[in-house]
Amino acid sequence: MAASLVLVFMIAGLGAFALVQMRRDAMDNAGVAAANLALTLERSITRNLQIHELSIGGVVEAMHDPALLTQPPALRQRLLFDRSINAEDMGSLLVADANGKLVYDSHQWPPRPVDVSDRDYFQAHLGADHGGVFLSRPFQPRLTPENKSIGISRRLSAPDGSFAGIVVGTLRLQYFRKLFDGVSLGAGGTLTLVRTDGTIIMRRPYEAESIGRDISSSPSFAPLLQGTQGTFIGVAALDGVQRLYSFRRVPGFPLLVVVGRATHDVLAPWYKRAWIFGALICALDAAIIALSLLLSRQWRRRVEMEEHLRWMVNTDALTGLGSRRALDDAADMEWRRARRHSQPLSLLMLDVDHFKEFNDRYGHQAGDDALAAVGACIQGHIRRPGDYAGRYGGEEFAILLPHTGAAGAAARAQTIRAAVEALQIPNPAGANGVLTVSVGAVTDANIPGSEQGFAELRAFLRAGDEALYLAKRSGRNCVATFGTATAAMAS
Repeated sequence: MAASLVLVFMIAGLGAFALVQMRRDAMDNAGVAAANLALTLERSITRNLQIHELSIGGVVEAMHDPALLTQPPALRQRLLFDRSINAEDMGSLLVADANGKLVYDSHQWPPRPVDVSDRDYFQAHLGADHGGVFLSRPFQPRLTPENKSIGISRRLSAPDGSFAGIVVGTLRLQYFRKLFDGVSLGAGGTLTLVRTDGTIIMRRPYEAESIGRDISSSPSFAPLLQGTQGTFIGVAALDGVQRLYSFRRVPGFPLLVVVGRATHDVLAPWYKRAWIFGALICALDAAIIALSLLLSRQWRRRVEMEEHLRWMVNTDALTGLGSRRALDDAADMEWRRARRHSQPLSLLMLDVDHFKEFNDRYGHQAGDDALAAVGACIQGHIRRPGDYAGRYGGEEFAILLPHTGAAGAAARAQTIRAAVEALQIPNPAGANGVLTVSVGAVTDANIPGSEQGFAELRAFLRAGDEALYLAKRSGRNCVATFGTATAAMAS
C-alpha cells in the first residue's frame, strides 16, 4: 500500500506538473501571438500617421514660400494640399492663424468660418514651440457629421520666431475601427489604441461612449508606461475582465497599441484538456489504489495463512509448547549464539513418570489433559527472554536455558519438578500417588569437546537424554545433572 500510494502521488505529481507546463505554454503562445499582432498593427498605424505627418510637413514648408502664397487660389490649393490625397481617412487639412481662424482649408476656398483656438491641438502650440507634431484627443468635427477624429498639428512660426498659427490635419477614427475590425481575438478579446496620458482613441469591441475616456487611474494602465513594448496580465478598467495584454508604442507619437486576450479564452482549450487529462489520471490512480487494496487483502490473507501454518508447524497443538521441529531450530540458534558470545547454555529434559500406566488406567483423553497441564506448568516457569520449551516427543519435554550455568539449571529443574508434583494429578503408579516428572539437566561447558563448536550440538542433546535416563534410574521424580543424580526433595 505504501508503494502504491507513492506511485499514485508520483503519477498525480507528474500529471500536475504536465498540466502546469501546458498552461504556461498556452499563456506563452498566446503572449507571442498577441505581441506579433500588436507589432503588425503598430507598423500599419505608424505608416499611416507618417503619411499624415508628411502631408502636414508639406503645408508647413509651403507656408514659408512667399511665391506659392501669391499664386491664384485654385493653383495654391493644389500646391498646398496635393500630398494629402495619399493619406488614408484624412478629414481636413487646415491652416489657422495665431488667433485660431482658418486661413486655408483643403476642402474649399475661401476657408470655412471655423475657430479652432479652443482645440487642444491649437492650445499645445501656444507660448512655446511644442517641439514637433502634436496628436490631439478625440473630438467631434463642428462642420461635418463625420465620426470622431483626432488632430495632428504642427506649429507655424513667424520670421522672428513668434507664434504664427498651426497646420492641422484631422484623421477620422473610422480608420482605426476598420483596422481593428479585421482581427479575431475570441469573445473576450480587445484591441485598444490609447494615448500615453490614458485617453482611449479607439477600442474593439467598439463602444462610442468609451472613445475619449480616461483610464490613466486603472491599475492595468501603469504597466503600459514601463517600456516601448511588453506583455503582462491585468484587469481591464472598462469591463473588469482579466486579460493577457501585449502592447507596443507607436514611434514618434504618444500612442500605444494594446492587444488583450481574455485569459479564459486563452485557457479554454487547456481547461478542456486538463479535465480529460485529470480524469484519466484520477481513473489510473483509482485503479492502482483498488488493485493495491485487492493485492493487500490477498497478501494479508496469505500472511495470516502462513502465520497459521507456521504456528501449526512450530507449536504443539496439545500443550501449546514448541514442536519438535521448532525445538531443533531453537537449539541450533541458541547453540550458535552461545558459542559466538562465549555464554553458557543449559538443557533440561523432562519425562512424565509412569505415563503408560496413567494412560492405561484413565484413558487417552485424561492422558492428553495431563500432558497439557504439565506443558502449562512448564510454560509458567520459563519467563526469561530466550528461554524456550518444546515437546520433544510423547510424554517427553525439553527446555533450553540460555545464559544459565549448571547450578542455575539444576535449581530451575527442581522448581519445575516440584511444581508438577504440586498439581496433585492422581497416578497410583507414581511417587506419593500423584503424577510426577523426572528431569535431566546438562550444561554445554560440561560436554567434552564442546569447545569445537556446532559439531558437538548433537552430543549436547544426547547428554541431556543421558541425564534424563540417569534420573529415571535413580528412582524418578528427581533431577539428575549430566553424570550425577540428585535425589528428589519432598514437596
